[in-house]
Amino acid sequence: MSSSLYGLLTALSVVLALTLAAVAAVYVNRLERRTTAPVSEHIGSAKAIVHKVRKGEPMSREELGYAKQLVADRGSLLTLCIPGALFMLGCFYVFGSLYHLHGATPSERTFLGVIPMLTSTNLAIQIRRHAGLRRRLKKVS
Repeated sequence: MSSSLYGLLTALSVVLALTLAAVAAVYVNRLERRTTAPVSEHIGSAKAIVHKVRKGEPMSREELGYAKQLVADRGSLLTLCIPGALFMLGCFYVFGSLYHLHGATPSERTFLGVIPMLTSTNLAIQIRRHAGLRRRLKKVS
């Protein structure tokens, strides 16, 4: 592949990374400004509520409201901007390293950017799996 293609891919990935990071920052800021439920004040409450939804256990009205909020937050497409920005940073590192080499043989260092790419893929899969709890939540309520 030509060096100019790697340069173009590097520029494209940094633009996408910055765009996704900006959208993720707006989304996280919006989540932080929201008032919290009293149930959410306890340590590990989100994990416990998600476990109850998965198992179909009965929940109080407060817990059900918090579960709906959790599933809605994790099911939003804006949530995927967080792993998307991380993935694009990995692409930026790999393409930038390949561009810098100008056709020379890449080393292991070149592909260190694959680590955040794999991590972000795992994070996106976990987010989508939590979004799938919406159907189970309808059965519980």
